[in-house]
Amino acid sequence: MEFASSDRPESPGIEAMALKILIAGGFGVGKTTMVGSVSEIEPLRTEEQLTERGAAVDDVTGVEQKTTTTVALDFGRITISRELILYLFGTPGQDRFWFMWDELAQGALGAIVIADTRRLPSCFAAIDFFEQRQVPFVVGVNCFDGSQDYEADEVRAALDVDQFVPVRLCDARKRQSTKELLTTLLEHIMAVNVHASKAPAGP
Repeated sequence: MEFASSDRPESPGIEAMALKILIAGGFGVGKTTMVGSVSEIEPLRTEEQLTERGAAVDDVTGVEQKTTTTVALDFGRITISRELILYLFGTPGQDRFWFMWDELAQGALGAIVIADTRRLPSCFAAIDFFEQRQVPFVVGVNCFDGSQDYEADEVRAALDVDQFVPVRLCDARKRQSTKELLTTLLEHIMAVNVHASKAPAGP
């Protein structure tokens, strides 16, 4: 699947379809970084400094060097083709901002759940969220410097996600890696839709 440049001229009479994709996961897993790595526009970020006041509710275990947190959303855009544009919405990772997830999820076609092998439990809530709402998602295992190497199947087993859900190693800092993960998500969404269309109708 080819990704187009945003400055390519629009085809006369063709209106581009806009699709909403969520980038989700726990605190400090790389959501803001992923949106920024691939967005063709300057990403909208709503980051605020971590303060001592929030120390009682903000769990920074494993990411002690992190000094900011997303309090609303990250927003970016990438053109897939002249007919298809993805709008990327990064969700806040802190527990106290999860009330925003329902609103952000409205109209979303699918999601990428970013996993950090140093803190796998941090992505359980995101996986549960999309499973319960039957939103197609893929898992991107963000390969941080200094993190222990695991195979995708090992992470799948640890997260207990369905075999049908793609689990891919990635680097949220790299544009090409993020593009490949988005391609995997789009292919997964199409596969889910095909499967649903072939399912027998209920009584």
